[in-house]
This record gives sequence, structure tokens and C-alpha cells, in this order.
Amino acid sequence: MYAFVEAFRAALTSLMGHRMRSFLTTLGILIGTASVIAVVSLVQGFSKSISDQFADLGGSTLTLQAYTPFAEASVGKENRLSFQDVDTLRYRVPGVDQVVPTMFIPLASAGFRGRSASPQVLATTAEYPAVRGNYPAKGRFIVASDDRGRRRVAVIGDKLIEDLDLPEDPIGEFIRVGSEWFKIVGVMEKRGEIFGFNQDNIVLIPFDVGRAMTGNNVEPRMSVSFTAQNLEDVEALRERTKRAIRASHRLRPGDEDDFRVEAADSFVKQFETITGTATAVLAGIVSISLLVGGIGIMNIMLVSVTERTREIGILKALGATRRDILVQFLLEAGLLALLGGVIGIVLGVAIGVGVASLIPGFPPASVPLWVIAAAAGFSALVGVVFGIMPASKAAGLDPIEALRYE
Repeated sequence: MYAFVEAFRAALTSLMGHRMRSFLTTLGILIGTASVIAVVSLVQGFSKSISDQFADLGGSTLTLQAYTPFAEASVGKENRLSFQDVDTLRYRVPGVDQVVPTMFIPLASAGFRGRSASPQVLATTAEYPAVRGNYPAKGRFIVASDDRGRRRVAVIGDKLIEDLDLPEDPIGEFIRVGSEWFKIVGVMEKRGEIFGFNQDNIVLIPFDVGRAMTGNNVEPRMSVSFTAQNLEDVEALRERTKRAIRASHRLRPGDEDDFRVEAADSFVKQFETITGTATAVLAGIVSISLLVGGIGIMNIMLVSVTERTREIGILKALGATRRDILVQFLLEAGLLALLGGVIGIVLGVAIGVGVASLIPGFPPASVPLWVIAAAAGFSALVGVVFGIMPASKAAGLDPIEALRYE
């Protein structure tokens, strides 16, 4: 242990004696580590944001939505769900608990006292908050009696308060949605942006009111979220739903589904797999600069061996073994790389946070501890690997020839 501590002290003294050269040598490692950390922090921050958006949905929530194959979409065809599909889920599929249809109302602008905005107008039912995990921050949500009585009430997103210059507490105010007037009864919790779409720029109205506004269109643009009565029954419920909807759509055996049934947590898992792969690929590409930095360390260490040939001869003449010399030069290479890695980690975190804050609507950067540990460890490993050749050369010098070296 004493010999190792002495070797560490000697390596540190040698690096401090050539500060500028040490800094330039470690610059490649520094840039490579900073690049890896910055890229990973941005991707991980985006992934965490998406996962958080769907975390409240739970594993028992499924979504039924229309699906149009590319060949059909390319010729202008678009498959849609119908109100009959909603009834099928409610009354013909065993194991379904709550059913929440969400219908998009097209071309419906909003207005208030001469100001106008273009929110996303959605017609839905009273179960929406429980199933979608999104609750009012002020006021209340739509209730079943609003739907039955076709009351013109609305729950708005926070952004609409700003866009329409509404009072800070807009409960009780009337806004125009399309050609009709609605009373604001609630304001939803802030959700932020996802994929560039502001989730707070919305107006939610009773489902049957939305049907009346669309002229009771048989196949509106709609999706349906529903929950399973038992968490263990999710996969079986998915299969029962597929069979029921295929029968409702009169699809024959062999016909491709014109719909998709997805669990909320399956989307999160798929997204995490995609982002994980993207992180690995991007980090791998950027890590090439770490190898370049490692080559730089090897070159400088080889030069250092040549410059310190007489010093090595003196050490060996005083009793230093081949192992002592090898450890000292490996420590120097490892310290160079680790120093660059630590500075690179700090710089990479700063770059990631800065870039995320400069992009409007981009989620905050996130740097997991395992990424920091892996970056520091890999940096030191690069130094040791590329320091083996110079260290071996130094350890293999003949003491007599080294002392004669000029």
C-alpha cells in the first residue's frame, strides 16, 4: 500500500510539473466525456418527461384508437372509430370498468371579449380525470348531469387563460367555442408540452354536446380510454376487446385490424426501449472522441518516457522494480484521463442543462448517477488501456542504458 501511495504521489507531482501539457493531453478525454454526458442528459430528460406523462395512467388503462395502414392512408382513406364502438366496450366486453371516449371537435376556435385562440377542443365524459390521471386545479370537472342535460359548460387548460386574457380565476366566465357560448366550470392542472404539443391549450366539453356540435357524425375523430376491473386481467381484456371490435367492424378472418388496443404502460416501455437504443447509439458515436483522446494520452506518455529515461535509470539503480515503474506510469495515464473525465462530466451537465433551457418547451435535462459513474470509470479505463504501452516501455528499460541516455 505504501508503495502504491508513493507511486500516486510521484505521478501527481509529475503531472503538476507540466500543467499545460497535462491539460492539453486530457483535452480529448474532456471533450469526449462532455459530449457523451450532454447527449445522454438531453435524451434521458426527454425520456423521463414522457414516462412521467403516462405514469398516472397506471397499468390497468388501455386505449382503443383507429388505425389506417400506410397503403390506405396514401390514397386518402382514414379509418375512424364510431359511437357503436363505445357502446360495444361499455356493454359487450366483460371486465371493462370505466370507458372514456374523447372526441376531437374540428375547426372550433375560442373567443372572449374580442380576443381569440385556437385550442384543441375535446368532448369527453365525467370519468376522464380518473382514467387519464388529469384533474382540475380550480373548480370542478364535467359531471354526468352535464352530459345528460347537454349543458354548455367547459373545463379549460391553463394556457387558454393567457391566450384569451381571462381573469386569474376564470370560473363562471363565458367563452365562445365555435358558434356557441360555454360557461367555464374548471381549470385543469398544468401538463406542459409533449412532442411540441401544448397540453394546456385545451377546452373540454360534455361528450353529448360535442356530438351535437359535430352534427352527430357517425364516425368522428375519436379515441377511447378504458380501464380493467382487475389489473391481472389486462392482457385477456385486450384480446376480448380486439375480438369484439373486429366483430363490430365486420372484419373477416385474415383481414388486418383497422384499430389498435394499447396499454398505457406498454407505450412507456416501447418509448423507453427506443430512447435507450437512441442513447446507446448516440453515446457510441460521440465516444469515438474518447478513443481519440486515449491515443493522445498514449503519444504524450511515450514522449514522457523518452524525456525521463535518465530518471527511470536512477529509480531502477535505487532499487525500483519493473512493477514500481509500471504502476507509476499507469497511474499518470489514468489520472490524466480521470481528470479530463471529471471536468468533462461537469461541463457536459452544464451544456445539457443550458441546451434544454434554451429550447422552448423542451423538458429539463436529466443525468442519472449511473451515467456519471460510467463516464468517470470509462475515462480512467481509457487512460489505463492507452497507458499500458508507454508504461511497459518505461518498465522494460535497462538501468545501465537508461543512465547513459543523454
